[in-house]
Amino acid sequence: MTYGSNKSNFPKHISLSLLYLKEEEAKTWNDSKFLFYFLQFEESYLEKKEDLTKLQKDGSLLFQQVPMVEMDGMKLVQTRAIANYIATKYNLCGKDLKERALIDMYVEGMFDLNELLMTYVIQPADKKEQHFANMMDKATNRYFPVFEKVLKDHGKDFLVGNQLSRADVQLLELILMAEEFKPDILAQFPLLQRFKARISNIPTIKKFLQPGSQRKPPVREEDVAKVIKIFY
Repeated sequence: MTYGSNKSNFPKHISLSLLYLKEEEAKTWNDSKFLFYFLQFEESYLEKKEDLTKLQKDGSLLFQQVPMVEMDGMKLVQTRAIANYIATKYNLCGKDLKERALIDMYVEGMFDLNELLMTYVIQPADKKEQHFANMMDKATNRYFPVFEKVLKDHGKDFLVGNQLSRADVQLLELILMAEEFKPDILAQFPLLQRFKARISNIPTIKKFLQPGSQRKPPVREEDVAKVIKIFY
């Protein structure tokens, strides 16, 4: 199995600073944060409104919001920009423009489903059942069938080309998120089941999935109040 066309692009330890709100996973960041699986990084959390205000005033946050990553002498903001930079830097964007277009297309579809999953926790009590049914329907009848077919038609270990890409990493995270809501959600998708097992077994990803790693658990309802208190 090929993890990248140039294995030297996969460092064992890269130091960077990652700043975000501890409960910010209610948005799309946790999905993109999975791209940090092979990096060593330090995390800083916003615990109170004053922490955010200080960063806004000193110019650290270009658009006055988190997440923010300090890397290569830059302060990067905006989830997709951060993910794109890391994916490009570490050769997770395919070998040519066509492969990159496919990767981008698949990832954008993943973001759509990710948003449904992430926003479940902030739904009003009387809307949760409807939202849950909608996101399960979209997962099993729209998005996962697409990726099952992609794997079948492509006939390779990966979604695009013959090496690991950002699309593979983020699809794994999306599957894991969906399984937190419905453990047997892949029952109808044998190729996705094998894909999950295969990508999860890549040594650096396997380590990232172990208890005690920097991967965060799902956001809880009680966390939403903390987010509101800091941002509003």
